[in-house]
Amino acid sequence: MEKLIEIKNLTVVYDAKPAIKNINLNVWKNDFLGIIGPNGGGKTTLLKAILGLQKPLSGTITFLNNGKSASSPKIGYLPQITPLDKRFPISVREVIASGLAGEKPRYRNFTLTQKAQIRELTHQMGLEPLAGRAIGELSGGQIQRVLLSRAIISKPQILILDEPNTYVDKKFESHLYELLGTINRETAIILVSHDVGALLPLVKNIACVNETLHYHQGSDISGDWLNEVCTYPVELVGHGDLPHRTLKKHDSRK
Repeated sequence: MEKLIEIKNLTVVYDAKPAIKNINLNVWKNDFLGIIGPNGGGKTTLLKAILGLQKPLSGTITFLNNGKSASSPKIGYLPQITPLDKRFPISVREVIASGLAGEKPRYRNFTLTQKAQIRELTHQMGLEPLAGRAIGELSGGQIQRVLLSRAIISKPQILILDEPNTYVDKKFESHLYELLGTINRETAIILVSHDVGALLPLVKNIACVNETLHYHQGSDISGDWLNEVCTYPVELVGHGDLPHRTLKKHDSRK
């Protein structure tokens, strides 16, 4: 497997206290890494360090291309909470298109291919009826869909999602998981979620971050592993049309 990100002995400190410490982690090409952990355990801090938004106290984050150190790859990012001035006069279509702004010549219009790409994704995300509306008129769930569209339209090499279903309505949530499965055919995904039950059917590998990091190759985890490394209450059951998986059998006498 081709390695995209190599993290070694990473420690990040807030107010003289470690938010995460001595973390080691690899992210692979076409990986789908699920990250779980308690609130305040350091999940978002880890994502920000990968994105270069948080400077580590020690340790290294190396991006690789064909086994050699490389500059930062194209990364799409959807934060858990996005500050948004709803008075800003910009339409849904324009927000989505802004994800391609770095790929068109300055002061020129988008190409016909790019315009078709914007239309296709707008339709795929169920945003076609809202395309011309101002972003400030949308609900929280609709805004989250728009911002996810902006994050994925450039077809990034790595997509980082911090609790992407926080504001997404339940009707769209199952479609979101299907969409991520399609995206993962060409893009590595790192997804933070508190909902382990919904996460397990999607991911290929899983990590629990609670200041330190415990990595599990594959998603076939047991209740024993969760109890041992997570040490906090976790949600295991998906509901309705959401995907779900039963944990593998474990011996409670151990």
